[in-house]
Amino acid sequence: MNNFEYPSGATPLDPNEMEGLKLGHITTREELNRFEQDNINEALQWLGRRRKGDILTEKFVKTLHQKMFGKVWKWAGTFRKSGKNIGVDWPQISTQVHTLLQDVRYWIEHKTYSEDEIAVRFHHRLVWIHLFANGNGRHGRLMTDILIKEVLKQKPFSWNISNIDVEDKVRDLYLKALRQADSHDYSALLDFVRADWEKS
Repeated sequence: MNNFEYPSGATPLDPNEMEGLKLGHITTREELNRFEQDNINEALQWLGRRRKGDILTEKFVKTLHQKMFGKVWKWAGTFRKSGKNIGVDWPQISTQVHTLLQDVRYWIEHKTYSEDEIAVRFHHRLVWIHLFANGNGRHGRLMTDILIKEVLKQKPFSWNISNIDVEDKVRDLYLKALRQADSHDYSALLDFVRADWEKS
């Protein structure tokens, strides 16, 4: 790709992952973002039509990513098979995801945390594991939206009001809150997900 620059906090793709691009005519990050967003919009339509079921399964986690990015990337919906500057070692991804999904079931059943904190902890761990070669933040936010609306029966978080995937103060706050959560302090992330960005 020509002019392919990554926003702050984004994980660069390795050459093998770049070969998985289905749209050979794309040469810039802006073009890639546009095609990915079109694909995500189709995934949102699929979510609205699908038969509701258990979302806390590895199959659903992978299916959602495939629906979001499958028209752009050949490896969409497949856990990454390369090391990154963040995330767990790739052979551990499936085990880590299984543990996370079991933890979330336990937290819900035993009311271990508030609904918002369950969703925030879920989101942070998804992003921290870094399941896929690309799209982890967008996938993690959509998975969390589905969890909070369909399972926890709460109103959705406010993070979709601003485009969090471009360089701006909202993205910086989001990444800072995620890094704070790496140290098991979820306060900034809890504030972030319920912030009123329209008044900011």
